[in-house]
Amino acid sequence: MKILALDSSGNVASVAIIEDDQLLIELTMNYKKTHSQTLLPMIDSICKMVNLDLESLDYIAAASGPGSFTGLRIGVATAKGLAYALNKPIIGVPTLDGLAYNITYTDYLICPIMDARRNQVYTAFYLWEKGLLKRQSDYLAIEIDECVKRAKEYNKPLVFLGDGVPVYKDKIKEAIGDGEYYFAPQSCNMQKASSIGSLGMILAKEGKAQDSMEFVPFYLRKSQAEREYEEKARGNL
Repeated sequence: MKILALDSSGNVASVAIIEDDQLLIELTMNYKKTHSQTLLPMIDSICKMVNLDLESLDYIAAASGPGSFTGLRIGVATAKGLAYALNKPIIGVPTLDGLAYNITYTDYLICPIMDARRNQVYTAFYLWEKGLLKRQSDYLAIEIDECVKRAKEYNKPLVFLGDGVPVYKDKIKEAIGDGEYYFAPQSCNMQKASSIGSLGMILAKEGKAQDSMEFVPFYLRKSQAEREYEEKARGNL
């Protein structure tokens, strides 16, 4: 089974090719360029490096959200366009699942946090159980203080990762105090297409692939433009 995986749901753009139990190649960029500038050239580069014919793919796996509205739309549109042109199914992998999968086989409660602005984060909580990553909560869009409060209720050591860490690091330290926790190192702190591809492989075997026309992102909350429009509409009533 061969999968092209991509994630552009946050600041990072990442693409990878996985074949069966091997990661053939991964390219990740966290630089001051938009995903519309980088994603397709990155895919083209990795395909050339491993002499991949896109027709040989079995699936395309893509981060499905939550995350940056613009980044998600670019990633989803890219995945849908490739899948439609190649007549390949898509596997949508929740972004937070992919982030949590960066931290393997630990007894800690894994807390991926993505900066959702306005003092909020996108998050969910995960534990490894018998070699499988298990989500313990709903996908959430909540204030960082509430996130830490809920995490502490599991009475487990905590590991935080994601682009919300540098934004809310001091608040997390203050809220946890003397509790046991750590922040993931840079090598596994951000989105990785290899994690999306690995989870995509599992979901494909479970029969959870979709037609390109069916695949849509999920955002957890409305965009800023939608919120401002609703606020303006209410003000005009």
